Amino acid sequence: MWQDFKKFILRGNTVDLAVAFVVGAAFNGVVQSLVKDLITPLIAAIGGKPNFSNLYFTLNHSRFLYGDFINGLISFLVVATVVFFLVVQPVNKLIAFSQRNKKATDPTEKKCPECLSTIPAGASRCAYCGVKQPA
Repeated sequence: MWQDFKKFILRGNTVDLAVAFVVGAAFNGVVQSLVKDLITPLIAAIGGKPNFSNLYFTLNHSRFLYGDFINGLISFLVVATVVFFLVVQPVNKLIAFSQRNKKATDPTEKKCPECLSTIPAGASRCAYCGVKQPA
């Protein structure tokens, strides 16, 4: 059992996940600071409110801090933008570049025209709905 655990811990994807988590946590601090110290004051200078985190309304003696929500929303949008343009787009281009010389293989699966489930390409009947498949 110890050997299996050691193999599990030392697998590449487990270590990669741990590193990604630590880097993501550090990146979160940077983004929170960017939003709080630069972007929010810039928006506030244009819109006239000096600090979003102080915005709230009261309903039945309960305080609703919608300014903190605005800061959180801006943080999310900044993170999503950075991840999309600096991670997703380059990885998609790298994958497309690496697969440019691969030939298309014959499909091993097809869609049943009746129920749209995925079945083996050589099947004569659908395993789900039983409809006879065209040759």
